[in-house]
Amino acid sequence: MEINKLFDVSGKVVVVTGGSRGIGEMITAGFLANGAKVYISARKAPALMEKAKELSERYNGECIAIPCDLSNTDGMDYFVQQISENEKGIDYLINNAGAAWGEPLEDFSETGWDKVMDLNVKSIFFLTQKLKSLLKTNATIDDPSRVINIGSIDGLNVPAFETYSYSTSKAAVHHLTRVLANKLVKEDILVNAIAPGPYPSAMLGSAVNSDYSFIAEANPRKRVGTPEDIAGLAIFLCSRAGAYTVGETITSDGGLVKTAGHKLG
Repeated sequence: MEINKLFDVSGKVVVVTGGSRGIGEMITAGFLANGAKVYISARKAPALMEKAKELSERYNGECIAIPCDLSNTDGMDYFVQQISENEKGIDYLINNAGAAWGEPLEDFSETGWDKVMDLNVKSIFFLTQKLKSLLKTNATIDDPSRVINIGSIDGLNVPAFETYSYSTSKAAVHHLTRVLANKLVKEDILVNAIAPGPYPSAMLGSAVNSDYSFIAEANPRKRVGTPEDIAGLAIFLCSRAGAYTVGETITSDGGLVKTAGHKLG
């Protein structure tokens, strides 16, 4: 029961949606640093291609960029086609791509609702559906494939901001995780979710003008999350160490939800 074998993900094929920045980039970096091959997606092609090149060089690994819009069926089909043309199977799917929208209740738009729900919920279901056959290829009872859905503590507690569609979408992600886990565990595909708290990202940064100091001070750990925190949890869930964990939503928030309540300001 050596620790290197318990957490070994070397040689695995990983798909990380929204893998070019924020939490997605952190998770991508963690897998690359530990010998996995990673496919990443994002809508903005130049930035995505540059990030894949940067990460490949930094970790002496293979990070492959597939620019696409996963909020619609055409984008998902293209993404799956590109992976299928290069891989007979994949081992881990990290459904991380997401969007947020904030407006006062009285002004909240249908656009802000649909955009968030399409990417945060619909794409997770249909991308998992479309990649299921590739996930099954290498899956065994001793070495199951994995799906990790990235939720949020905003889907567990009332959020600090008026992000009605975002918090609702993340609560849906957590329950969808349980429903998919119940179905796919029978096929040796384990589904779990991570509910991150405050991590440095474009999404949170835009809400706090990239000043995380007051958020860190309000956190029981007196800091925001780091790449090691989120990548370590993802690797645990995908490794032999996490092979008996199914249908869980695990918070990674420094204790906000369980010990301090969800107050960012």
